[in-house]
Amino acid sequence: MATAQQGIEHVTAAQATSFVENVLVANHVPREHAGTIAKCLVEADLRGVDTHGINRIPSYMARIREGVLDARASPTLRQITPAVAQVDGGNGFGFLAAQTGMAAAIRMAQEIGIGMVSVKHSNHFGMSAWVVQQALDAGMMSLVFTNSSPALPVWGGKSKLMGVSPIACGAPAGRGRPFIVDMAPSVAARGKIYKALRRGEKIPKDWALDKDGQQTDDPARALEGVMLPMGGPKGSALAIMMDVFSGVLSGSAFAGHVTNPYDPSKPADVGHFLVAIKPDLFMSMEEFEQRMDYLYERVVGSDRMAGVDRVYYPGEIEQLTKEKRLQSGIPLVQAEVDALNTEARRVGMEGIITTPLPEKAHL
Repeated sequence: MATAQQGIEHVTAAQATSFVENVLVANHVPREHAGTIAKCLVEADLRGVDTHGINRIPSYMARIREGVLDARASPTLRQITPAVAQVDGGNGFGFLAAQTGMAAAIRMAQEIGIGMVSVKHSNHFGMSAWVVQQALDAGMMSLVFTNSSPALPVWGGKSKLMGVSPIACGAPAGRGRPFIVDMAPSVAARGKIYKALRRGEKIPKDWALDKDGQQTDDPARALEGVMLPMGGPKGSALAIMMDVFSGVLSGSAFAGHVTNPYDPSKPADVGHFLVAIKPDLFMSMEEFEQRMDYLYERVVGSDRMAGVDRVYYPGEIEQLTKEKRLQSGIPLVQAEVDALNTEARRVGMEGIITTPLPEKAHL
């Protein structure tokens, strides 16, 4: 039985995780790997990053069916130096390659203070914040870079060349919330345009240009054109930086040659760059956490500009959204439910089921 409010249906985190895991297994993904992928996708939905949540499953399954993503692949790790390693994703799911890479970076950081991992031959790994969270759970600071398919021009150009490749980092705290940054170098993430297209919504006119170089609020026309970099040349430089560290350094595709995750014609060949740093290298962990807590208090307690009710710390809105959605469920529009149910029918599964949530339930 489904619950709907103003065209929105809700699924619990547990329902979404189980559904996605079973769809993946039915498409030849090993159960252990499917659990990791499902957890990461649902985490994005819980944090309100719906562009990188379970609605990505249809595009991932299309890539498996076309033979351009290896459903059974396991990443391999090669130690380069005591502080450096490389992961070969083997054209498998990016979630697995990134998880393996960050685990190695954490291990090295625990032993010698810092760990750096380059990842090659990978795929889209969803929301970068989950990789940052992996480091936070181990008490580590982190840097998480990836490159992506062409979506925006370099500053002064007019053709797609650089990806809207996210820049992410994090640091643990004591009593306060951890610091988490996960942002694209474009005015808006391209996934938000795909989301607007699925939902029949318009987009702000300053997000993208159509194929004729004109501003547009039509997501379909925007996807035919180019995204716009944030801050003009600054956003362009950040996008190029992601290509240097994630593509050039790793040996993966770069300079406009990463394949779009919605294009099932050939492997994506995405590269990542991951760093874990032990926070107590220069002071005790207690002092570090106290300093992070002080920074949090100073940020959220700063004087507010007119019309602002609250100042949020980076990553705080997503954490608050997760707390809310663990209670209310993950919202999906009917088009998203239908797309997921189509994937279920392909493998003889029941569609994603939505049930009323008990009041104040902890899912």
